[in-house]
Amino acid sequence: MIGNLLLYCASLLLVVWGVAHLFPTKNVVKGFGAISLDNQRIIAMEWINEGVTLIFSGVLTAAVTLVDPASLVARIVYWLTSVMLNALSVISLFTGFRVNFLPYRLCPIIFTGTSILILLGMYL
Repeated sequence: MIGNLLLYCASLLLVVWGVAHLFPTKNVVKGFGAISLDNQRIIAMEWINEGVTLIFSGVLTAAVTLVDPASLVARIVYWLTSVMLNALSVISLFTGFRVNFLPYRLCPIIFTGTSILILLGMYL
């Protein structure tokens, strides 16, 4: 019961943080100043990709939890999602965390925290 609650909380956090990535995309691209159209598109694409990846990870985690949280497939999804989140956390620590803008600095904290929620949820 508690384990499932933690898994659903992690799922919700991933979806919310993913959606939060999608809304400011235009302003993020503008923040880079006068850059080529190709570079603007690449930045927008990467920003949207991270948001969609987070949303998908949250939905997938919730889906396998809903179907059978104790199944082998669910456990594989939990582990792989945690590995991905920790990889994103390390990347964010060396990139966005060094930027003086709070949402960038929150990424590694949210990624690591969500990974911990998933792993705790898997074992409780």
